[in-house]
This record gives sequence, structure tokens and C-alpha cells, in this order.
Amino acid sequence: MTAPEVPPSPRLVSYVLPVHNEEGNLDLLFQRLRDATALRPELEHEFLFVNDGSRDRSLARLLALRDGDDRVRIVDLSRNFGHQAAVTAGLDMSTGDAVVIMDTDLQDPPEVTTQLIDRWLEGYDVVYAQRSSRRDGPFKRLSARLFYRLLRLLADVEIPQDTGDFRLIDGKVVEALARMREHNRFLRGMVSFVGFRQTAVPFDRDRRNAGISGYPLRKMFSFASDGIMGFSTVPLKLIANLGFAVSFLAFVGIVYALVVKIVAPETVIDGWTFTIIAVLLIGGVQMIVTGVLGNYIARIYAEVQGRPLYLIDRAYGLRVPAAAGDDAPAGRIAPRGDEPIS
Repeated sequence: MTAPEVPPSPRLVSYVLPVHNEEGNLDLLFQRLRDATALRPELEHEFLFVNDGSRDRSLARLLALRDGDDRVRIVDLSRNFGHQAAVTAGLDMSTGDAVVIMDTDLQDPPEVTTQLIDRWLEGYDVVYAQRSSRRDGPFKRLSARLFYRLLRLLADVEIPQDTGDFRLIDGKVVEALARMREHNRFLRGMVSFVGFRQTAVPFDRDRRNAGISGYPLRKMFSFASDGIMGFSTVPLKLIANLGFAVSFLAFVGIVYALVVKIVAPETVIDGWTFTIIAVLLIGGVQMIVTGVLGNYIARIYAEVQGRPLYLIDRAYGLRVPAAAGDDAPAGRIAPRGDEPIS
């Protein structure tokens, strides 16, 4: 007598949702997430919110959501480690066959995730949401457009244009990313680096629903620097080319001075002007070279320190080992479990 076949368990999709001062968005976001995931009843879902050092009542709102839906999991970081570290924490703690990464400001429409899942079920390992339009200010649209075009020219890997971190990645891609523990993280570039079968789903990006952007101009420049320097050695090559160019100009100046001295010794060369121009030119080039080298050295220094990518204060609804083993990601620090916030 043969044993009855056990039906396969439903596939699980984890939503990784970084949160930083988003108390005005969380209720509406979760309602739209529940409506979207209800369209795929054959799948199971978990919603993994990563509270990245919020100073408002975001954590309280998340705990209220968990009280009403046990699919909500919460990772509360010990401080603000930044968007990319928060997403990394969510990826490390996720358990799904696939993971959807999206922001919590409602600029990434939750309804689009059903299209991402459809393409995943067709066999794609990475399905990234590509912006057809974005309802941002003129400066933000122009700077983003220029950045992605520049990154496409400089990067050693092909990073799709007009894409953020809003995407679905298969579990095996999550495992591949877990092996990459660099501190200056540019996740969309890392996902491109690992490869696998990738495709795009176009969407229209909405305005932020409430609150203010967590990416002011300073952080935007820092993030752009991480993208370019993390996936390109072109700035270092430009230093060499700049050095050759300055050396060539200096050689031309020397030849000119010698020719004038020999052919027309009575000609007076304004030595003060020439000296000032040469000093300022060489000094400016040296500052640029030092700055570029300093950025790369700072990245080496951060890696040598070997500090964790993030630290967890508490976790709610997660099963995490009491201590991270040798095979665990280097950034994973065990939380204290379902404890009340004091």
C-alpha cells in the first residue's frame, strides 16, 4: 500500500520593506500590499519591515500592523545604518523562495509587485521595475537621468537604466548577494553583477505619499559615488590620462621657453604670470588626484575594519539563531527576540 502523496507547500514570497520615518505611509502601504497579494492566493507572503533607526512613531505603527496580521515581521536596527544596509538586513532575514524589495513611501506602487511575481513564475530570476515616468521635481529627474547615463558609460557591468532597488529576486540570487559583504553598497549594481536571468517590468513612479525624502542632495551624491567607484575603475584610469595631459602641457611650455630663449633672447617672458598659472594648474590637478585616490582608499579602510553592516536591537516574528555561526553572513547579529519596547 503506497503512502498518499503530500501536496507541495505553497511558494513563499518575502517583501523586504526598509522604513525610516515613514509613520504617515505605513497604514496605507500595508492595506495596498494586502490587496495586491490577495490576487495571488496560491502563494504565501511575509512582510519583513526593517526599521532603520526611525525617530518618529514608525515602530509603533509596525507593531500595530503585526498585532493585526501575523505575516508581518519586524527587524528593529540599533540605529540608522542607511537604506542599503537596511535592505541587506531584510535580505539576510528573509525566508522566501523569492524576495520583493520596495520602499515604503508609496513611490513604488504595491500593485506592480503582482507583475514582478508573474515574470518570476515564468522562470526569471531577477525582475526589476523600470521607470517609464517619475513624478519628481525637475532637478531630481534631470540628475537621475544624467547619473544613469554616466553609470552606463563607466560601470564594468551593465546596470539597467532608470531602475532603483524596486525589484523581485529569486532565493538563489539572495544567497549570491549574501556572499557580497562590502560596506559601500550599491545593491542594484550588485544584482547586475551576479547575473542570472533578468528582465524588466515598466511602471510609472508615483509621488511620495507623506513625509520627506531620506535622500537629500548630500546623500544622493554619496550614493552616486558608491555606484561609480564600486563598479568602475575608470576614475583611476582618468588620473593616469590627466597626468599624461599635464605632463604634455608642461613639456610644451618648456620647449616654448627654450626656443624663445635661443631664437629671440631679447624677448621678455613674464615669469610671474607663467609661474602662477603653472602652480595653480599643477596644484588643482594634485587636489583632484588626491580626492579620487582618497575615496578609493577610504573604501579599502572600511573593508579592512571588518565592522558589521548593521546591528539589530530587537526582532518580532523572526526565528533567528541565538548566535551567528561561521556560515552566517558577516553582518548578521542576533536580536533579542519578541521583547516589548521599553
